Amino acid sequence: MTEIMPVLPQGDIESKPVMKMLVKAHQALAELKGVAAIIPNQTILVSTLSLQEAKDSSAIENIITTHDDIYQSDRLSQQFATLAAKEVHNYAAALYDGYEQVERTGLLTNNDIIKIQAAIEGNKAGFRKVPGTALKNEQTEEVIYTPPSPEKLAGLMAELERFINEDLVDWDPLTRMAVIHHHFESIHPFYDGNGRTGRVINILYLVKEGLLHSPVLYLSRYINQNKADYYCLLQKVRTDQAWEEWLLFMLEGIAQTSRQTVTLIQGMKVLMQSYKNAMRQKLPKIYSQDLINNLFRHPYTKIDFVVRELQVHRNTATKYLEELVGIGLLVKHKIGKENYYVNQALYDLLLSVGQQGEAGT
Repeated sequence: MTEIMPVLPQGDIESKPVMKMLVKAHQALAELKGVAAIIPNQTILVSTLSLQEAKDSSAIENIITTHDDIYQSDRLSQQFATLAAKEVHNYAAALYDGYEQVERTGLLTNNDIIKIQAAIEGNKAGFRKVPGTALKNEQTEEVIYTPPSPEKLAGLMAELERFINEDLVDWDPLTRMAVIHHHFESIHPFYDGNGRTGRVINILYLVKEGLLHSPVLYLSRYINQNKADYYCLLQKVRTDQAWEEWLLFMLEGIAQTSRQTVTLIQGMKVLMQSYKNAMRQKLPKIYSQDLINNLFRHPYTKIDFVVRELQVHRNTATKYLEELVGIGLLVKHKIGKENYYVNQALYDLLLSVGQQGEAGT
């Protein structure tokens, strides 16, 4: 199949069904934005939810890991339970670094996108210098899409950069996000990591547009659970200009995942309050907001994490964690040579919201 040049759509692609779905998606996203603000320390949300997003985004690319492997890993000390867990942590770090950059500048540039892909992949290859991987029909092996050749990438990405950062069309920001995602995936500018980079761009664009204060939307779960439809609709736009179906799919994803994330954050808020109450009543001498934050930033915490984040001696950190085990707020697990102190209630909450999402597909 000959190369198809990705072209940004022209004219009015916001049909009546799309407009109705935009209202629904905006309502859900606005609720998420408001609910996210109830957690005073936003780094807790970003730390916990970015790993959830990273896990599901990586799973779309068949990089499969478990919650246990992720939580037993520590990117700061470069200790990872598995190679897949390392890739998930790299993704989460790329998302957070990109978020901080967008917050500073109010822009999302090609340089930012190149840095995001470099962090995800652990290299500095930049835009590909070889032909992109042709997309094939899994049954017939027929090539159905060939990404643009390397010499066209600079022009296509410059056009996309303008589209991301300038109001070139009078479309809703959520419509623009869906178009940006499709266009980026069709350009396929990198040798590897395009899917994950594109999904980071989705979240950062919503932050850039002020629709989220922090990168807490959990969109990759929806895409992973509807992967066949996702790839089918990507291709249908290329061949049939089926923008309405694509927009409806992406907007439904925003609405669904916003609601799921609201449930998760509300559950975290209730849990944090119950942990505060228990510590104040039973362990008033060790109670501190910093310690609470540590328990909710790390579903699997350990002595090193408490030492690092609370700036206390190792013996003190050990005493804190053992006393929390004593009143049932943590469960101690020895894995290899390491002792982990598991916030089982938080772990179960994170797992249950994921299973609810799967049941809804």
